Amino acid sequence: MRSVYLGLAALAAPVFANAQLEEVRVGVLQHNICVTDCKNANKEDGPNLEAEAVFAGPDAFRYLMSPRPYAIASVNTAGNTSYGGVGLVWTFDIARAWSFEPSLGYVIHDGRLESPFAQGSPESEAFAEENVFLGSRDLFRTGFALTRQIGDGVGVQFLFEHLSHGQILGNGRNQGLDNVGVRLVYTLGE
Repeated sequence: MRSVYLGLAALAAPVFANAQLEEVRVGVLQHNICVTDCKNANKEDGPNLEAEAVFAGPDAFRYLMSPRPYAIASVNTAGNTSYGGVGLVWTFDIARAWSFEPSLGYVIHDGRLESPFAQGSPESEAFAEENVFLGSRDLFRTGFALTRQIGDGVGVQFLFEHLSHGQILGNGRNQGLDNVGVRLVYTLGE
């Protein structure tokens, strides 16, 4: 697994090494909400404080509809799942002062993978009532955001994100996390 991390770092390094910081985003997200499968939405609590740095995309990315690379850190205020990672975000202007942003990324988290107790034991059942089992330290982070510019270089963003290994980065338990929130967007150089 360590070689996977080193390989990903080697691939990401050239993208971020000379990249110009374009935006800083900070906000708060409601952690582990109910979207479609609500049986795990009552597990874990507390909002996540999130910061994201968005960089200018390299010229080669124009063939991918010009996404911009980002680096993100999200800390759960109740001591539950926190994560950090990198990815790509696409920005599409949809109306005056409004934009839509789908994103795809990779994060590493500190949440639970599985129960430390024997499956079926009372301790395991009690542990499962309060913890989301993510099945892998590596997760995909997919999301979308709606951004409204509210002033020169300042915007407000409403976002949804989903974290899951999708049976690709891991196997077994994959309860995933869904978060929604709001962030302030600061565009640099405007």
